[in-house]
Amino acid sequence: MVVGEGARILHGAVLTAEDGEVRVGENVVVMENALVRGRGEHPAVVGDSVLIGPHAHVNGATIEDEVFVATGASVFPGAVAGTRSELRINSVLHVNSRLAPDTVVPIGWIAAGDPAQLFSPEQHDRLWEVQRDLDFPGTVYGVPRGTPLREIMARQVDFYGAHKADRRVG
Repeated sequence: MVVGEGARILHGAVLTAEDGEVRVGENVVVMENALVRGRGEHPAVVGDSVLIGPHAHVNGATIEDEVFVATGASVFPGAVAGTRSELRINSVLHVNSRLAPDTVVPIGWIAAGDPAQLFSPEQHDRLWEVQRDLDFPGTVYGVPRGTPLREIMARQVDFYGAHKADRRVG
């Protein structure tokens, strides 16, 4: 894990590089209860002069310089938020999607595709036309679409249980 000069990680924020690299640039603020998670095939890379708001979720994604990630925004694996873009409150940048520099994702909207298109929450059918080919289950869980949730969760339980036999030292 690399955290740049002047970066501030506030109370309750989690930066986790257990499964993949995390790099945070200079003069970054990661606010309360935000998550920045590196993934094996998708490092979490945060550029310089970035704000990641409270309860935001950056999971295996690239956040370029001077990006504003507002409260509750979610950025999924393989996604790239371009320089000076804004992800406003509770917005989503979907897996394997690329948000062009200087783009604003409105409150509660979803950006999907490469290049990303913007969808309001009630445009699910239009969104699905783009989202379907982004391979969420393959990117996030390493399984093909249609894999039963029982199988996915069994794999997740094993993954997150990697330290169940660890012993406290000291």
